[in-house]
Amino acid sequence: MTRPLLLDTCATLWIVSGEIGSAAVQALDAVLAAGLPSYVSPITAWEIGTLARCGRFKSTYTPQRWFEVLMGKPNTALAELTPKVLMESNFLPGPIHKDPADRIIAATAREYGFTVMTRDHALLDYGAEGYLSVVEC
Repeated sequence: MTRPLLLDTCATLWIVSGEIGSAAVQALDAVLAAGLPSYVSPITAWEIGTLARCGRFKSTYTPQRWFEVLMGKPNTALAELTPKVLMESNFLPGPIHKDPADRIIAATAREYGFTVMTRDHALLDYGAEGYLSVVEC
């Protein structure tokens, strides 16, 4: 059964730049074929702003325009970020690192039954432990 995807910030960076791998393209195509959206967390906008503020955002777009381009991609929707998800990000089961954005991504995916598309080793390891559905991009 195909689940909707939740794109980790690293995945969104590669999607907008056109540098996404073939396995990730296949996963995106599969959710599209199933009539399901690929979601982006609002925390991704915060992370992009943080990268830009620190001089680590590499794009020809401003951060705001970059996010508009991302959200304009076919079949892309904004995931709901509720107080419940924010609270749950502090009480995730098992070992997961302390990065608040990744914890919010994990809590969002767990709450809504999404599969996280990421290259983040901590999230991939968390998925390998059975706490999260993940696909590597």
